[in-house]
Amino acid sequence: MTDTATTTDSAERTLGILLVSSSAAVFALTGVLTKSIHADPLTIICWRGFVGSILITLYVLWRSRRSGGRESLRLGWRGWLLAAEGALASIAFISAFKFTFVANVAVIYATAPFVTALLAWVLTREPFRLQTMAAAAVSLCGVAIMVWSGFGTGNLFGDGLALLMTIGSGLYMIMVRAFRDTPVVWAGAVSAFLLFILGWLVTDPLAVSSRDAVLLVTFGASFALSSILWTEGARLIPPAESGLLGSAEVPFAILFAFLFLSEIPPAASLLGGVIVLCAVFAHAGRDWLVARSQRTAENSF
Repeated sequence: MTDTATTTDSAERTLGILLVSSSAAVFALTGVLTKSIHADPLTIICWRGFVGSILITLYVLWRSRRSGGRESLRLGWRGWLLAAEGALASIAFISAFKFTFVANVAVIYATAPFVTALLAWVLTREPFRLQTMAAAAVSLCGVAIMVWSGFGTGNLFGDGLALLMTIGSGLYMIMVRAFRDTPVVWAGAVSAFLLFILGWLVTDPLAVSSRDAVLLVTFGASFALSSILWTEGARLIPPAESGLLGSAEVPFAILFAFLFLSEIPPAASLLGGVIVLCAVFAHAGRDWLVARSQRTAENSF
């Protein structure tokens, strides 16, 4: 490998790391923005979907034009299924923040890789690695502690929605892998627009204060920005590295909730969160180290 090629690869990797890390930080604002907006969850979803779908559509059209129109925008039944499933998961996701702590939602969502692996094994008999099984068992203990602490409080329903959203996210990732020819980002834009239509039909999205209107536009823009940053960054770095960096969303979400909402979850939630985070980062970190050693071995030849 020439020095020029090495420098180019290094620059692309650095850019990929910055983009994916920024995506995690922006996406971590979801809990803070949801709780800061006084409107009901469906109104929030409506405007988040409206603003997000417009911005993501502009991005998709820009990518298509940049590639000379080679990227197909035809969804087909697979793309529509992705859009519908993503919309349902988003409803559970946004609603969860209204009924429990931001930390609880973020930590439960952090188990999505393990839920995805389990569902893939059940539905498609995809091999379930021993490493993943061990991390999943540890993270399940952490989630159990968090959910148990919600009994007798108003947080249990929100924790349940977060679990439902995590299962939906796992199904979504399995479908993304299965439907490789489907334009996933475009399906995301359509999913956001479906949420806008749903919110418009069942709520009164215009009955919001000027303060909420500003926050709703900000929310939609942050949703689109995090999606775009992730898409661009994930193109430049290995999947194991993007997965590890994406896990940073959880501590970001907890930090933002503390800084902007002064939200401190109960001790049981913190304990469960620490257990889950240890499992997630240990699992993602091991994948990253293995991938890095493989790249080093390949470059040595």
